[in-house]
Amino acid sequence: MVRRYPASVREFDLMIIGAGSGNSIIGPQHDNWNIAMVERGKFGGTCMNVGCIPSKMFVYSALLAELAGHGPALGVNTSFNGADWPAIRDRIFGRIDPIAEAGADYREGLDNVTVYRDSARFVGPKQLAVAGEVITAEKIVLAPGARPMIPDVPGLSDVGFHTSDTIMRLDELPERLLVIGGGYIATELGNVFGSFGSEVTFLVRSGRLLRHEDDDVSLRFTEASRHKFDVRCMTQVLSARREDGEICLVISQNGEHSEVRGDQLLVATGRIPNSDDLNVEATGVTVDRSGYVVTDSQMQTNVPGVWALGDVTNPAQLKHVANYEARVVAHNVTTPDSPIEVDDRPVPHAVFGHPQVASVGLTERECHQHDIKHVSHIQPFGSAAYGWAMEDTKSFVKLIADPDTRLLIGVHIIGPQASTLIQQLIQGMTLGHTVDEMAHSQYWIHPALPEVLEQALLEI
Repeated sequence: MVRRYPASVREFDLMIIGAGSGNSIIGPQHDNWNIAMVERGKFGGTCMNVGCIPSKMFVYSALLAELAGHGPALGVNTSFNGADWPAIRDRIFGRIDPIAEAGADYREGLDNVTVYRDSARFVGPKQLAVAGEVITAEKIVLAPGARPMIPDVPGLSDVGFHTSDTIMRLDELPERLLVIGGGYIATELGNVFGSFGSEVTFLVRSGRLLRHEDDDVSLRFTEASRHKFDVRCMTQVLSARREDGEICLVISQNGEHSEVRGDQLLVATGRIPNSDDLNVEATGVTVDRSGYVVTDSQMQTNVPGVWALGDVTNPAQLKHVANYEARVVAHNVTTPDSPIEVDDRPVPHAVFGHPQVASVGLTERECHQHDIKHVSHIQPFGSAAYGWAMEDTKSFVKLIADPDTRLLIGVHIIGPQASTLIQQLIQGMTLGHTVDEMAHSQYWIHPALPEVLEQALLEI
């Protein structure tokens, strides 16, 4: 079938595709611009609707359940007596959904913004087909995000699996949850369901969970997870089917075939950029072998007047990265004669599982791979007074430093509040402080948990 498009093309000053971080591009300085906003999903993008925000709200509730079960070990008569899943779910999305709709209503209410709430594809240089129109703009921002990657497993499409986009809206807590994947999405959501009472089975291709983390961290995380869940590493999923109301997966582990069964299945094997859905190559934009839009240091693509940001261009797929890139793009779109560039310093990240993980900079494995001279040190939480009070014997801080410059080149933390603890060291790295300056040039509150950072800095 030959698809025909209208002969006339509607022109705008600025076209923004994606209402996640891309939505923040528009400011008061654009009040006189004629702007098109294109979004096929909910306003707020992945983070607001199916990612960071709802998942961390679930994570916080799961943490309370986890801690309640550990009270007796410290002489506190607490216990976990089950979770009201619909109440938890409705509390979370009852707060989030109105925000997404309010964002759309606000944009639609602006006289200078035309909102297209539909799928779109480029059909020519700077020409986008959407909602029965073809629109164009002198300046275009690509921020369409990413989507779950679905592995090619025979029968998988027929069993009714979930991804991170859908599983948080389940009607009831599954008794048995199968999880394909071992990265941050799999481990965070798997831990949520497990903390609420589901029997969780992880099916992981590699030898451990969170394999991209520093080896000491991923091994400790895998060990901790095995105490709570059925973790099957070095496992390949061969096929999927429904049988007697159950999801049945045929797996291969260490050369032996077997079956695992569950009530629900979460597929969390990564996310892929939406550049193909958008057909960006039709407008001349270059993508790499993985489908990510290629940009320069100013976030501009190879096509003049076209910028890209967020998950469609950055494999890190982190909201704080997308927000930062949006600020760079907003400046460069508005004031092209004085462009700014993105900062190339290491980007931190965190995994909000139990235990929590946070990291910035190089892993020790990467140092060995690239022959980078380094020293490292692991400091257990229990060595600090507060960690000792918690009776924490598993958590630790790992520092990696350049022995000549005495600068930190990697920080890896596993344990309670890892994502908060690491920020102080991120600041020190950003300001160019040596480990000695960070350790000696400030007071460290005693007996607060950050003392473990002080101890690690002193030791390295």
